Amino acid sequence: MSAERKPSRLRLVVLVSGRGSNLQALLDAGGERNFPAEVVAVISDNESASALDRARNVGIEARWVDPAGEDFEERLGREVEAMCPGLICCAGYMRILSSSFVARFSGKIINIHPSLLPSFPGLRAQRKALRAGVRVSGCTVHFIDEGVDTGPIILQAAVPVMPDDDEESLSERILAFEHRLYPLAVRLIAEGKIRLEGNRVFLDKESAWENLDGFIAPKPIIS
Repeated sequence: MSAERKPSRLRLVVLVSGRGSNLQALLDAGGERNFPAEVVAVISDNESASALDRARNVGIEARWVDPAGEDFEERLGREVEAMCPGLICCAGYMRILSSSFVARFSGKIINIHPSLLPSFPGLRAQRKALRAGVRVSGCTVHFIDEGVDTGPIILQAAVPVMPDDDEESLSERILAFEHRLYPLAVRLIAEGKIRLEGNRVFLDKESAWENLDGFIAPKPIIS
């Protein structure tokens, strides 16, 4: 009798620039027996990014692509393609991807951002939220398009802003939710429970997420 064939897992290539805490969340999730995706490569524009060490420490391909030169994104694209990714995850990747790069991997690049988009796109989202005086902030997983944090929203988690919050404390609390939300979004994509139509994301109506519209995370993530 032949051995039972294990289902293949979605191949993830993760783009990073810094410490890689969201990368670590994906690595931890990938170590779970029933998680349907696995990180196969980590690529950085920063040679000294500690995220590369996180990958190397667990035996995952870790590569630095020198950002100097006009052909940087072409070289980056070749490195990504060489790993045959099913999904590209930006995790603290601090460069805006060009329209040509996005088109090259259309519908296969996602990002996590520390605000409830479309509010507060770009850098220092937590500082912007505090200055605006909002009572609720959060994080968003979205597909990347040609804009800056404007792509179709997959999942969001709401995080209350406390009266004594500063940028650091709010960032830390949001980050804890990011670490839960990103693997969940990857799981839904890997399991085929996400459908992208134009600028809208829908969850599989036959799935356990029947009562969601794809824009707000399930209660376990919000609570």
